[in-house]
Amino acid sequence: MPYIRKAIRRSLIVAVGLVLIATGGAAIAAVVTPDPVTSPSFNGPVYAVAYRGSTVYVGGNFTSAIVGGKAVPRTRLAALDARTGALLDWKPSADANVRALAVAGDVVYATGDFDTVNGTPRDAIAGISARSGALTSMRHTVVGQPNALATGNGRLYLGGRITAVDGVARGNLAAFTLATGSLDRWAPTTDDVVNAVAVTPKRVYLGGRFHRTNKVGSTLRLSAVDPATGAVDLAFMPKPVSQVFAVAADSAGVYVATGGQGGRAVAYTPAGVARWTRVFDGDAQAIAVLDGTTYVGGHFDKACITTNNGVRGVCTDGSVPRGKLAAIDAQGNLLPWAPQANGVAGTRQIATSRALGSISAVGDFTLVASMSRKRYVAFSGVTPRTESAPADGPVASYNFDSAIADGTFDDGSGHRHLLRAVTRNGGQVAMEPHASGQALTFPPRCSGATCPRLVLRAEATADLNPGTKPLRFGAAVRLASPPAGATGQDGQNILQKGYATGGGQYKLQVDGVSGKPGCALTDRAGGTTYVARSRTSIADDQWHTLECRRTGPSLAITVDDQVRSTVAVPEALTIDSEQPFSLGGKGVGADNDQFHGALDDVWIHIGD
Repeated sequence: MPYIRKAIRRSLIVAVGLVLIATGGAAIAAVVTPDPVTSPSFNGPVYAVAYRGSTVYVGGNFTSAIVGGKAVPRTRLAALDARTGALLDWKPSADANVRALAVAGDVVYATGDFDTVNGTPRDAIAGISARSGALTSMRHTVVGQPNALATGNGRLYLGGRITAVDGVARGNLAAFTLATGSLDRWAPTTDDVVNAVAVTPKRVYLGGRFHRTNKVGSTLRLSAVDPATGAVDLAFMPKPVSQVFAVAADSAGVYVATGGQGGRAVAYTPAGVARWTRVFDGDAQAIAVLDGTTYVGGHFDKACITTNNGVRGVCTDGSVPRGKLAAIDAQGNLLPWAPQANGVAGTRQIATSRALGSISAVGDFTLVASMSRKRYVAFSGVTPRTESAPADGPVASYNFDSAIADGTFDDGSGHRHLLRAVTRNGGQVAMEPHASGQALTFPPRCSGATCPRLVLRAEATADLNPGTKPLRFGAAVRLASPPAGATGQDGQNILQKGYATGGGQYKLQVDGVSGKPGCALTDRAGGTTYVARSRTSIADDQWHTLECRRTGPSLAITVDDQVRSTVAVPEALTIDSEQPFSLGGKGVGADNDQFHGALDDVWIHIGD
């Protein structure tokens, strides 16, 4: 998107080179370092790992963490500082295996074989405070073996071999409403075990050993269902040849790790067409994507040069060493990144942090890159995504991938216009996956004085006042289709600096019913507000890039890089507001023009 300068990940240094040359052809790719960072070890298998800001949470079947050669009690759950590797004082305890973790807001969700957490009854699933380790009120009875957790779309999704939750029949899948913790109506079914769940705003991807989803044939091993209704998406039927152990997704498509005669990592388009396949001499059990690089883990020792293998997965056309971990670029080229881990079961799960530029892997290994790393290892990339402030760059930019504190987001332009959340009536900061990072979601549609409110604000500063200079600002926006019969809803403010009276304003807004976005300018003396409004609606639950351009005597709006409307404005129009810059509304009052969609990649550029 124009004027957003994403920091570039530091490439692995090979000999004296500063780029990676992929096996089978030249390809430049940024990857994490192959040298493990400092971290604790664990005295038993680690099955699950998840990031929350600068904290990494792990779960498994361990009873202690090993720090500096000393055992520190941690009963199947622990937390680490993702930057330093230090063991944190977060120590809830489970009485049996923790098999999967997921994070939403201030809660870490765990699932597995346990009956109690912190000595309190919790059957197979629990919500745990990410800060204190105390249990939330969420409590359910799960019949079966849960394997997978994922959050998104206001829900916690659960997969495994499950027959009932709270006495209500379920076919290997269930969901819980995040706001209340209650069992959700979402209930697709499969005819066999679900090993993995990956969530996007439009789809929930399921991977496992099943052959049918919702009794629909040709949905074997990998399928997609609606995140709200659970209906099968018939436009996605890739049919992998072996059991799927792990699934990841981004804007480019879907990535799976499979078993079979040797393991495979396969990338599919959103239409289910295979983009590339890499073959290993053992099962691929973990997969994750960071900045276009796909990281794969499993119990393989070698990566095949071609897609051909034979008995017991032996690579028939040659191979290269890749002990339990490998990396693949966006074109499917095997990258030189090869930390070389040991063990039989190897790597069980991988998590990534785009904000930190790092990955964490867990499993049963004890050595990585010839270093002692028992069952947990982390690899760093570069420092968090902050930038210098070039004179010709944006004066503010936000990708919401780097939260420096709860409800506070960093300014990627380097000008340090931090955004802080202001809430009312239970409004809260929530995130959803977008591209290879995350987007900010605002409260759902609602009317009345008691509706949840959320606005993000930067401190008032003259830096964000353009005066009479050229001005460009924009964002990536997802706005759901309005419900049938919706009428009369006021505009929703996406981005705003100032008000129409006193100091002037610039604003990006959208009509709540028609879904048509518009750009607005008002002079500092007040009076006429000039609006360039698109004739095309964006209320289709798809992501769109919006941009407002003020150049001399005109104001234009672009939608997905196409100019949709232009209006004349006075060349002397001046914006010099003492009001703060805000996202999502003009305040948290009852009539705040609350935005109800999702937002990413916000930026402001002042000058030529």
